[in-house]
Amino acid sequence: MIGLADFQISTLLSAASSRQSYSRLNASNHAHCDRRLQMNPSLTQLLQGVEFDLHKKRNESEVTCLITDSRRVVPGALFFAIGGLRTDGNHFVEEAVDRGAVAIVTEQDLGAHFPIDYVKVKDVRQALAEISREFYGRPDQKLRISGITGTNGKTTVSMLTQHLIGGSDKVGLIGTIRYDIGKRTLPSYRTTPESVDAFALLGQMVSNGCEEAVMEVSSHGIDQKRVYGLDIDVAVFLNLTRDHIDYHKSMEAYYEVKKCLFTGGVGAKPKAGVINIDCPYGRRLHGELPGGLPVVTFGMAENAIIYASNIQLYADRTEFDLSWPEGQATVVSPLLGRYNVSNLLAALATGRAKGYEIAELLLRLKSFPGVPGRMETVQKSQPFNVLVDYAHTDDAMKLACEMLSEITEGKLIVVFGCGGDRDRTKRAPMLEAALQGADMVFATSDNPRSESIDQIFNDMREAKDSSKAQFIDDRKRAISLALDAALPGDCVLIAGKGHETYQEFDGSVMPFDDANIARELLSLKGY
Repeated sequence: MIGLADFQISTLLSAASSRQSYSRLNASNHAHCDRRLQMNPSLTQLLQGVEFDLHKKRNESEVTCLITDSRRVVPGALFFAIGGLRTDGNHFVEEAVDRGAVAIVTEQDLGAHFPIDYVKVKDVRQALAEISREFYGRPDQKLRISGITGTNGKTTVSMLTQHLIGGSDKVGLIGTIRYDIGKRTLPSYRTTPESVDAFALLGQMVSNGCEEAVMEVSSHGIDQKRVYGLDIDVAVFLNLTRDHIDYHKSMEAYYEVKKCLFTGGVGAKPKAGVINIDCPYGRRLHGELPGGLPVVTFGMAENAIIYASNIQLYADRTEFDLSWPEGQATVVSPLLGRYNVSNLLAALATGRAKGYEIAELLLRLKSFPGVPGRMETVQKSQPFNVLVDYAHTDDAMKLACEMLSEITEGKLIVVFGCGGDRDRTKRAPMLEAALQGADMVFATSDNPRSESIDQIFNDMREAKDSSKAQFIDDRKRAISLALDAALPGDCVLIAGKGHETYQEFDGSVMPFDDANIARELLSLKGY
């Protein structure tokens, strides 16, 4: 089965034996970890609780690992033939057999003469999640997991929550930027990894002494059942704005997928919910939740359980009054901007839903180091601000421009691009948001992938007043021109890629880090 590019496998050996979880990784060669257990289960043991039709050809076999890529199959592997957008794992079952798989899990009938055991299921992705959970010893039941979903802010809220409730050594994290598993950190390759990898990571957290975990849950992760059956302690809803419409087809479908995290549509219901009632979709969700689910609401309105008022925005901090049922406090936050007030409220509300005291959480806020690529400051003694941010939707662009305009004395200059092979309908709205919010806009490349930059620019030019933007093919040159245009008191926002350290061009991945490029260019310009 064809994966995303290069692969790397990390196997941790115990005195007895180890279970190995091999799955698709991307070109960054990320490693996955393995839960150390004393024995390998039988196929029948793993199928407990799964609806299946088993076609047996041999005596009971031990399963040594769960595999979703036929090229990674080793003797003893249980191979899952997953259908995808670009390929179908059922095309590679013979390769899996040749490599030593003990059985195949599939939605298809492989026939009476298929040479090894195969398990026919209704939904192979659901079966992968259920079997992975068993294989790794149900680690989610040994962790208090916070699952955070929303179009914007998942990474900031996840990392902030992790910091406030204990830090990376005690609280595991699965997110866009990294995977923290207690004693070490792995680079992230996907916001919400495939279920087999998610349960492997959770297993490592348990082995390393974690009792809490925070997990970003994307709409793709919910829809593709990567979190199916996951025992979530607190489900968190941040917001819903236009994104991924190329996948979900409509905002209503997008909302219904997010809603599943709260209603049991992912196979399990959370023990509590946290909801942003400033968002119209959040208010709707709050009204549609099943009875009996405890909910902590947050927002800027006084009818929220946790709310902020008297917000004061500065170039180096944000101040506001925080209110909750048991008390009030004046908060000085290192996070910039009004929407980061909402992100902080979400983290505090999550902590409250888990039983932590708000006052205790606020004591840890001062030491929060920030989030890479989320309003990240680039400083080389230049007399103007330079910030790198992940804003990659029209709503995120609008919010970023509004926030920076409030704290910028001079003009706001924006550099951004739109990704190729993704939702084309959001390109013009993104440019419109930038033009409406900034004084000068440089439109450039993001991750063009297999799509031509001319096509991407043509879609962006459908925006009203698009002629006011400067279109520059080369992202580094666009950043350089923006820095040249900045005067004392101005602000340059480099948006769209945030923490990413690469650009994708027609199957190739090239190193490119917005923050490092900006530092390099500022040095060359004499700062």
